[in-house]
Amino acid sequence: MMNPPETVYTDSHRVYCDGATDIRAGAALGHPRVWMEIDEKGYVECGYCDRRFVLKGGPADQQAA
Repeated sequence: MMNPPETVYTDSHRVYCDGATDIRAGAALGHPRVWMEIDEKGYVECGYCDRRFVLKGGPADQQAA
């Protein structure tokens, strides 16, 4: 069984993902850095690793509910 994608909560509408943010070896083990914009849905997902970035206080923020 696969683990669900990681969710990252952020205060910024513009985020980047390199797939290796929490890996000690860094981006060499991740994917190319991609910049994404969170839209009116309140979240955006990385096309490489499916990491989801959720805008804090936005419509997709389940922590605020």
